Amino acid sequence: MSLQVLHRNPGREGIAPLLAFGALGLAMVAFVAAGPWMVRTFNYAGFIPCVVASGALTIAATLLAPSIPTRAGLIVILVLAVLMRLLVVADDPFLSTDIFRYVWDGRVQAAGINPYRYVPADPALGGLRDDLIYPYINRLDYAHTAYPPVAQAFFLAVTRISETLVTMRLAMVACEAVIVAVLIDLLRQLRLPATTVVAWAWHPLAIWEIAQGGHVDALMVALLMLGVWLLVRHRAIAGAVLVALASLVKPYVIVALPSFWRPWDWRVPVAVAATIALCYLPYLGVGRGVLGFVTPGGYLGEEGFADGEGFWLVALIRMAFGNVPGLTIAYLLAAASMMVWLGVRAAWRTDRTPETTLRDIAVLLMAGMFVLSPNYPWYFLIIVPFVALGGGAPAWALTLAAPLLYRPLILPDNELAWKTLAMLPFVIAVAGVLLRGRQLAQNQGASRWMS
Repeated sequence: MSLQVLHRNPGREGIAPLLAFGALGLAMVAFVAAGPWMVRTFNYAGFIPCVVASGALTIAATLLAPSIPTRAGLIVILVLAVLMRLLVVADDPFLSTDIFRYVWDGRVQAAGINPYRYVPADPALGGLRDDLIYPYINRLDYAHTAYPPVAQAFFLAVTRISETLVTMRLAMVACEAVIVAVLIDLLRQLRLPATTVVAWAWHPLAIWEIAQGGHVDALMVALLMLGVWLLVRHRAIAGAVLVALASLVKPYVIVALPSFWRPWDWRVPVAVAATIALCYLPYLGVGRGVLGFVTPGGYLGEEGFADGEGFWLVALIRMAFGNVPGLTIAYLLAAASMMVWLGVRAAWRTDRTPETTLRDIAVLLMAGMFVLSPNYPWYFLIIVPFVALGGGAPAWALTLAAPLLYRPLILPDNELAWKTLAMLPFVIAVAGVLLRGRQLAQNQGASRWMS
């Protein structure tokens, strides 16, 4: 998989490109402003396809970004990005109810109770219930919290400011500010236009899943990108520690760690293991319960990962050929082998540069998301920063098609059909990249032979 870096030389600074760029941003603002009304009027049926279509505005803005003045362009990008988020940050969440659990877990910890000890409906927590948060917690009567220790520490810190959804979402938007700052610096180090940060700032997935949905993935991405920033600055151990912290928000980010490791260097694995152990230490009073709801009998079972049905390719094969014996185990072994191969390739790379490092991390993350094929769009937020850093068509395809996992229009009960629509553009984009790479290699080989 090739990471294609978007790069255009800015032409003469003029007002026309900036006006066109601003018009694209205002069109996105108008759509964001209309979003809650669309949901109330048409439910998902009209809203989600428009979210996917709005990605065309983001693509157009990203293509235009290198041709606009940097300072004025960044002002337009950031002002409109903040406006888009302010338009939805105070609305009731309508895409997910996960944020209610965040506030609840912070409240439970503030009461001096281990958040992994009780389900919300347990009588021991009766004194913490209210009419604004408690009734809207999903799985409140049977699921212990699924969120790892760093997420829990974040929930506690935010709720000490205020136990409201708006405060929690503003905290997630603050994480976005960190992501944007890191991306701008990375773009400058790569000698790419800083205005390309618009790929994150105006990306519909970031707007709706962070400012509106308030997903803690914003914290995970912020920690990951800070780690990447340190790695590019040749501070691999500190960067690996930050990625370890990110994995204690959402565990799947751990697939990026091979890029932080040099063969036979023991310091990175020791630092990662020590970080994870120290973060879990305050919660070990519940023993194995510290894993929360993330078990084969819990979340992994509910989402179909325990029996393999949640994996897109496994579900496709079963639909075509029936229940093939050993299919899930074979898939997991094949997926693990591919990820190990990609990890070894990244760790043993001898020509490490900022460009190759970012490419390796992007490939590891996109491959990880592909083999996991999660059921919810916000998981794909981890890929969005690499759209800005030049992830090319595969990154655009994976992130812009993700909202289709909400299954908005037809076949509402057929999860496999919607997951196929969400994943197939990525497969096509990767195939196109590989084909172009093969053709380029053949052309170069022919040129050498002719010479």
